[in-house]
Amino acid sequence: MVRWAGVALATVLVVGASPVFADEQVRLDYLLHCSGCHLPDGRGAPPVVPGLQGDLGVIVGLPEGREYLVRVPGASQTPITDKQLTDITNWILYRFNEKTLPTDFQPLTVAEVSRARSRVLLDPLRKRAEIWDRIEHRDTSSYSQ
Repeated sequence: MVRWAGVALATVLVVGASPVFADEQVRLDYLLHCSGCHLPDGRGAPPVVPGLQGDLGVIVGLPEGREYLVRVPGASQTPITDKQLTDITNWILYRFNEKTLPTDFQPLTVAEVSRARSRVLLDPLRKRAEIWDRIEHRDTSSYSQ
């Protein structure tokens, strides 16, 4: 009996530490903290709530775009840790934007998210328009803070 209890405990520990479990936790965090506005599939409700599908892969091609994703009030002010926000943001990028991510894309880091999140974004709609204007005009030489 003791031997089987040890095997069961080891199984729980291994499964609990697996990337599959971690991905499931991030998906649950997304559903809990983001899907109320952006919907479970990331469609959003444009123009009021931007969708999270496709376009974000293009936006993260700019340093300013990477910051934007975690500076928008719905992300930066959500009562979760920087690690959770990092994991959710990267999950969104890979889940809903994989085809549009830059070929040299590196996932956001906790340090990067923590720095960006600490700076309040007062006008997210204007910032998003500025980022898209830079992308459309290929003006990546300067980034406003």
